[in-house]
Amino acid sequence: MNGSKARDDLCINTIRFLSVDAVQKANSGHPGAPMGAASVVYVLWDRFLRHNPRNPAWPDRDRFVLSAGHASALLYSLLYMTGYDLALDDLKSFRQWGSRTPGHPEHGLTPGVEATTGPLGQGLANGVGMAIAERALAARLNGPGHEIVDHNTYVLASDGDLMEGVASEAASLAGTLKLGKLIVLYDDNGISIEGSTDLTFTEDVAARFRAYGWQVVGPVDGLDLDAVEAAIAEGRADAARPSLVVCRTTIGYGSPGANTPAVHGAPLGEEGVRKSKETLGWPLESAFHVPDDALEHMRLAVGRGGDYENTWGERFSAYASRHPKEAAEFTARIAGELPAGWGDGLTDLFAGSGPMATRVASGKVLNALAARVPALIGGSADLAPSNMTLIEGAADFAADRYDGRNLRFGVREHAMGSIANGIALHGGFVPYGGTFLVFSDYMRPPIRLAAITGLRVVYVFTHDSIGLGEDGPTHQPVEQLMSLRAVPNLTVIRPADATETVEAWKVAIANADGPTGLVLSRQKLPVLDRSEFPPAAVASGGYVLWQSGEGMPDVILIGTGSEVHIALEAGRALADEGVNARVVSLPSWELFDRASAEHREAVLPAAVRARVAVEAGVRVGWERYVGLDGAVVGLDRFGASAPYQTNYERLGITAEAVADAARKLLAG
Repeated sequence: MNGSKARDDLCINTIRFLSVDAVQKANSGHPGAPMGAASVVYVLWDRFLRHNPRNPAWPDRDRFVLSAGHASALLYSLLYMTGYDLALDDLKSFRQWGSRTPGHPEHGLTPGVEATTGPLGQGLANGVGMAIAERALAARLNGPGHEIVDHNTYVLASDGDLMEGVASEAASLAGTLKLGKLIVLYDDNGISIEGSTDLTFTEDVAARFRAYGWQVVGPVDGLDLDAVEAAIAEGRADAARPSLVVCRTTIGYGSPGANTPAVHGAPLGEEGVRKSKETLGWPLESAFHVPDDALEHMRLAVGRGGDYENTWGERFSAYASRHPKEAAEFTARIAGELPAGWGDGLTDLFAGSGPMATRVASGKVLNALAARVPALIGGSADLAPSNMTLIEGAADFAADRYDGRNLRFGVREHAMGSIANGIALHGGFVPYGGTFLVFSDYMRPPIRLAAITGLRVVYVFTHDSIGLGEDGPTHQPVEQLMSLRAVPNLTVIRPADATETVEAWKVAIANADGPTGLVLSRQKLPVLDRSEFPPAAVASGGYVLWQSGEGMPDVILIGTGSEVHIALEAGRALADEGVNARVVSLPSWELFDRASAEHREAVLPAAVRARVAVEAGVRVGWERYVGLDGAVVGLDRFGASAPYQTNYERLGITAEAVADAARKLLAG
């Protein structure tokens, strides 16, 4: 299996110089990490990684996450050499418009890329999520003698990854959960962009990870293939702890700038490339040189991968014969399919209910859905009793209970978001995570990456406004709602009552193309009687809730969430004055903008220029719906510590303020 040293060196240098040449041709990129870590990842991919290049989505494959996403050329070289659907021409178009080899790895674009990485620390946290998903799916669906879910998650992480706080958060939780099938290869080259890591990073990393509850192996010489192999094997052997394998490497190995920041994020230059090839005995005459012996050896991964999957397929067939129901569930969940009728019969869940906070309604909807959708799994950043995110009757996912569905993330919003992304990337689950809306700031990077990647993740954001009350401005979100709306491919829904909350959850669960943020109130809100009002048409993004007269309205009042009720009160006051007022509930800008032009015109007719929007947040952005001639009742300051009713009154988010704004518009 190990082969000859000469052959191994040939393969490693092929990986190195494919990466170097790709960066040089693009005149952009990071050659240093690929040159230094090529030997480490070669050992992993050649001697351990169970994957099938001809079927990158094989469910029981090992996962490899390049957390050090700047080293993308390294991953693309590996994918090409091992036989994925990636051509040499793809490496030659590295970092170019329309290529399948972008500057940082993008899941869904390049075959074999398991996660979109680049922002440091995210890939490691994604790996924790993948390891959680593997254990949870195995605990739920494996049968005695039928282990259809049994694979490892490997991560290549850099010094920079381990400096980021999200990596610490995720590693701490991984140790607590004893995720023994998670192995992180630490590319310890001691160099960051500004110089030696001694400038900022002198901690004992091994001691830190041991304190987290990890097994630490090494340090080993990253150029010593047998030592790397033994270290990875030792990591794999410890089923009770995640493992950190410390590999000492030299950034830019073989180049004139080796062991300096100069080779981190810039091409070597023609002279640097020439000298590097001379140093490592590589042919100078052409770029993108691929020796036949190296390609032949690394393409053996295709045959091995086919054998791995075929053997697994035989096991799965035996499993399906013995456990047909579970096999069908596994197949459906991996495909991202939801059970038939999962959303039926929820419309009347709150019929006749009294006033209720939408966070409370959300908790009830979540539990109704959890009984129908086994793939739902999630929790909160130590706020479950406030976010209402516990699945009642379900166990906690814990080191001794991997079949649990309630994830206890601890006070770790950043890691929670990144781990949820990893769970979604793994497949088989619909993950959700809850926190206060104001703390969405702590998890902004994974929200953005989920949106880029198109992951089905649900964010439960409660305590959504100055309605939070006495906790004051530090906890009252003012700008967060609008900032989330600015994220492309993130669907934000702020329901006005319990019935809209039902529909919001249904949209979120069904949304397989990107993440969804549910923005929910702390304070109680009236539950609108849908025999008097129209159905809660959340899926359309916005709908006419009420109108005082027939035909074209004189003024349109638009609200979201708790402020819909303020708009309704204002509309009725205007109606008493003879104004034909329309009240529109607009729970989701994104859904409304995706609705048909006919629907948008029916709800917000262009002929009606007198429009007032009301929302307990910043005003910016509302001009897209009220126009330059309209008015916005909102906030231009932070909130205050007081009962929520006082906050609304003193900060001017009132029905009278909305009605006054409408009167001014109508007066011309």
